[in-house]
Amino acid sequence: MQTIPAKTIVTRTRSRWWFGTDYNMNLYRGCTHGCIYCDSRSSCYHNPDFDHIAVKENALAIVRDDLRRKVQRGVVATGAMSDPYNPLERKLRLTRHALELLSAYGFGVAVDTKSDLVSRDADVLSEIAAQMPALVKFSITTADPALAARLEPGAPSPERRFAAMEQLAKAISSGSLRGARGNSGVILSQLFRGFTKEISNTDTITVTVLANAFTRATETAYKAVMKPKEGTILTVARGISEKAVELAAETEDMVDFLEKVIDYGDYILSQTPEMLPVLKQAGVVDSGGQGLMQVMKGGLDGILGRGIPFDVVAPASSETGTVSAGREDLDTADIKFGYCTEFIINVEKKYDDEEEQKFKGFLESIGDCVVVVSDDDVVKVHVHTNNPGKAIEKALTYGSLSKMKIDNMREEHHERLIQNAAKKAEEESHKEEEKPEEPRKPYGFIAVSIGEGLGEIFKGIGADYLIEGGQTMNPSTEDMLNAIDKVNADVIYILPNNKNIILAAEQARSMVEDKKIYVVPSKTVPQGIAALINFLPDATPDENLQSMTEEMQNVHTGQITYAVRNTSIDGMEIKEGDIMGIGDSGMLAVGQDVEETVLETLKRMVDDESELISVYYGEDVTEEKAEALVKKAQEAFPNCEVELNDGGQPIYYYVMSVE
Repeated sequence: MQTIPAKTIVTRTRSRWWFGTDYNMNLYRGCTHGCIYCDSRSSCYHNPDFDHIAVKENALAIVRDDLRRKVQRGVVATGAMSDPYNPLERKLRLTRHALELLSAYGFGVAVDTKSDLVSRDADVLSEIAAQMPALVKFSITTADPALAARLEPGAPSPERRFAAMEQLAKAISSGSLRGARGNSGVILSQLFRGFTKEISNTDTITVTVLANAFTRATETAYKAVMKPKEGTILTVARGISEKAVELAAETEDMVDFLEKVIDYGDYILSQTPEMLPVLKQAGVVDSGGQGLMQVMKGGLDGILGRGIPFDVVAPASSETGTVSAGREDLDTADIKFGYCTEFIINVEKKYDDEEEQKFKGFLESIGDCVVVVSDDDVVKVHVHTNNPGKAIEKALTYGSLSKMKIDNMREEHHERLIQNAAKKAEEESHKEEEKPEEPRKPYGFIAVSIGEGLGEIFKGIGADYLIEGGQTMNPSTEDMLNAIDKVNADVIYILPNNKNIILAAEQARSMVEDKKIYVVPSKTVPQGIAALINFLPDATPDENLQSMTEEMQNVHTGQITYAVRNTSIDGMEIKEGDIMGIGDSGMLAVGQDVEETVLETLKRMVDDESELISVYYGEDVTEEKAEALVKKAQEAFPNCEVELNDGGQPIYYYVMSVE
């Protein structure tokens, strides 16, 4: 087995919009499929002996370190230059372990493969899918086995790939059912179930196949609900399927077909308040239907290769709100059945169609909003009832139970009324909301930050409390003490991220008795980010302080700003309005152009050992300008990975770090 060295494996894509992924990951080099059309075998890629597979040394350790250093989560693509499920993978399991790392660090994945071995890892892919996108893309040139053997002599047969697709589709269906929450969640799982069953045995997906899949999805979902109610996700699904059947007779253009189906689905969604009085009363559309439309739009984005944003944007108006948002005027007494009851039956006794109908009838006799869905050896149950014990007792006659959940809807509604009243009072008085006391944590983190983007980055990697600060607004010792008081933890680490703030943090540390305070002497924001990323929960507080301090020493920082007066620094003559590149130890570059000064500053920061350049653009820089700069930086420093992040900081056009 041949091995090759590697400095980094998880690298950022040239554009985050390429194929909807943010990073690339290749654990192997080379491929044994022998596809006659393979572009990766071209001499321009300088991959000699491409038909033999080489393994990257210490691949999993490098992947782990790469993921720990990423301040932004995203989707990691694998399979671009080498099939991640090559013959060696069966023994080495590097791809499987890498997927486990992606799951542990909260990343999504997009797998491109010709191998049916990917079905082995359906369990890990399901874990990833619970928090981020998990995509599997099969490359199939033809369904003809003889022709495939000539085109792809070393690849698994099309039949094996189709079988793997069917297995993964079944896993999607089963996983969506087990993870479904609430009435709409269960219905959505049935839409997936019907859809995947229709397409699982189809060689080519056309607009007609999609129309049939939408129809079967709707039929499956309606069958699961005892008394379907219009104005819900069911209505939106039916509207989509009916429009799809109509359009399938008019066009073969897949994109045009889907765009028109989605437009009609949005129209049906907008009409749901006219079908359900509670929606009209609240001034909102059905939340389940709105969720279905987001799934539809995400699917179209995936087909078109668009990037999928993972940030959540609050609705601009009440028109896109949910039912619960406007029900303050309803009386708790209006809730007829008080307990929302959900569970899964692991079937161990006779449970056929006749038994299912009997069970549904029993649940209908003790409640409403009944949804019962069967999938092989499991049954998902949802019912609103005043006697959850009766529902559970009846279910136990068919097998054991799991995923049990009983919510008191009257209590929840009462609490919602109180919360909404408190929120209104807060808005009127402009007073800060007092959060309930949370359980004390073993560790907590306070970071001094500037800019909304940098603040979100710190929160994303574990910071509990942010103190607004910077070169022109240094937090006081009192600010530090207030922050310490807000963080409910036994051990608290303070990241000053500015040499002028370290003393204030040390003074605050000396004045606290009921908590153990550690000051990590970070002098810049990038140092603080590096220190926090390298925190290890299993290490002792002193060990963490030492390792965090050591790791941040490997980070070199550059900051780009403008001169407010004529001066001379480090032998450089600076005029008012000049652009300055400031490093850890002094002035690195002076110029009249921001972009040129950034590149000159980086030249003085990057050496032969450098692997990663992180760029944080400020509030006065557009994303387009920042992306153009990063492209030039990638060309200037081809041996380094260049990452771009929205810092949102004032004063500094850019803050950069080199590691």
